[in-house]
Amino acid sequence: MRRSMVILTSVLATGALTLTACGSRDDNGGDTGDNGDSTTLTIGVDAPLSGENSTTGLGIQYGSQIAVDDANKNNLVPGVKFKIKALDDKAQPATGQSNATALVGDKTVVGAVGPLNSGVAQTMQQVFASADMVQISPSNTNPELTQGKNWQTDKKRPYKTYFRTATTDELQGGFAAGYAFNKLKKKKAFVVDDKQTYGAGLAKIFNEQFKKLGGTVVQTDHVNTGDKDFGSLVTKIKNSGADLLYYGGQYDESSLITKQMKDGGVDIPLFGGDGMFASTYIETAGASSEGDLVTSVGVPADTLPAAKTFIETYKAKGYKGDYGAYGAYSYDATTAIIKAVKAAVDANNGEVPSDINKLRSSVVAEVQKSDFEGISGKVAFDEYGDTTNKQLTVYQVEKGAWKAVETGTADLG
Repeated sequence: MRRSMVILTSVLATGALTLTACGSRDDNGGDTGDNGDSTTLTIGVDAPLSGENSTTGLGIQYGSQIAVDDANKNNLVPGVKFKIKALDDKAQPATGQSNATALVGDKTVVGAVGPLNSGVAQTMQQVFASADMVQISPSNTNPELTQGKNWQTDKKRPYKTYFRTATTDELQGGFAAGYAFNKLKKKKAFVVDDKQTYGAGLAKIFNEQFKKLGGTVVQTDHVNTGDKDFGSLVTKIKNSGADLLYYGGQYDESSLITKQMKDGGVDIPLFGGDGMFASTYIETAGASSEGDLVTSVGVPADTLPAAKTFIETYKAKGYKGDYGAYGAYSYDATTAIIKAVKAAVDANNGEVPSDINKLRSSVVAEVQKSDFEGISGKVAFDEYGDTTNKQLTVYQVEKGAWKAVETGTADLG
């Protein structure tokens, strides 16, 4: 899907937080309720809302929007109304960095949700850290973001302001390797990645874990984002004798790879990570996607009783994009920020701190203490800012739709 979104313009202030009369509908169509004058606080959302990855990016935006609407409706923080400021990073790191700077400069913004892509997150972390403003991603999975460049040997948290409600590629890659080797009985894998932070990292971990289990990686290769013709790659896969293609990257390229691979007579499944977990993958690849697999964070949203109302609301409002991958995790990330604001206000005798810097700092500290039942499961963070929810699910295309086939946690041995 390729849609450009209207970016919500927030009132910029240089001193105290903006006071506004509520009771009207906000710019994103959410009902703000009617409780007289109240302080309006903004939660930023950064994701690809157009171009590549927009299907999942829109799911993040609207997951956050529903959380804000629910908080306002239930008067979760008395005297405070929340609104969303959604910015489109187009899956580009430089744009994400600019968006982070814009959010920090808006003195009504108390925290940010996003981005979708780990590579984009790397350019945003320092910006938010310099402002001591919380950032919670519902979808970043690269281990370096929370555990540092040497995470495999010496874990060190780079930024205390960065959190995520998605688990890491260390677990996702290992979970996929275990399922491929033990359940699918695949022994020879061809591993490909898109050279991006997320894709290359995930493919590397799968490669290591698959070999550790006793499998053989017959060959590795790389593609570029935006590529359309994968004829030479298909030839390599065909000649390799692989019984599985593992792909680290997004659905834009992988959907074309699997189609061209099947059209070329290579009848083996393509297995990937959560970057492929979108309806667009199946729509683009068509019948060629049948039997392909992905891993994604958590358990299927439609199996969680707490997520039932969320899904009904998402559908009823006709929101675009796909809530299935990260919508619930975006809802919970947003809720964690809202709950942190409530704790900060409660600690300040029920008043919103007039100093935005003080409020932002308090929110960071309170998010670290998060401990509540979200619609995606338990929401809490460890000493690195990683979610304590380590569950993962394997999905397989069956009759033109993603179907959950196994949920569990990775055993990395």
